[in-house]
Amino acid sequence: MAKQIKHKEINIINKKAGFEFILTQKFVAGLQITGTEVKSIRLGNAGIAEAYCFFKGEELFIKGMNIGTFKQGSHFNHEPFRLRKLLLKKKELDKLRIKAAEKGFGIVPVKLFESERGFIKLEIAIGQGKKSFDKRETIKERDVERSLRRVES
Repeated sequence: MAKQIKHKEINIINKKAGFEFILTQKFVAGLQITGTEVKSIRLGNAGIAEAYCFFKGEELFIKGMNIGTFKQGSHFNHEPFRLRKLLLKKKELDKLRIKAAEKGFGIVPVKLFESERGFIKLEIAIGQGKKSFDKRETIKERDVERSLRRVES
């Protein structure tokens, strides 16, 4: 009987997304990736902080997502910053296209995780860019919460 290896839970979060954007509607998309990319993500060698999503024809792609090379990958390894196609239903793509076409809105990657079935998924959201005073307000709220937690403990 084969031994099953328990992987640590994959939970790669884009912390900048919540600070730079007001996130309105969220979607879960599959990723079209290769085997070495899956292995590298399961080891935690991925980053979505600088990534963004855009439409190319009828399809949605993510650019700037860094998936580090897999050390044991040899010549089958992948490019770390290549374009990757996002897999969504047609109705979801239509909603995203309409909202992204509006001024001030964009499609932002929020979280990279593994589903219960073992597939690598990407949570994306429609984000409206924050103004500088909105960002200052977010910093103030965070500081108040932090000071309240210090007082309680």
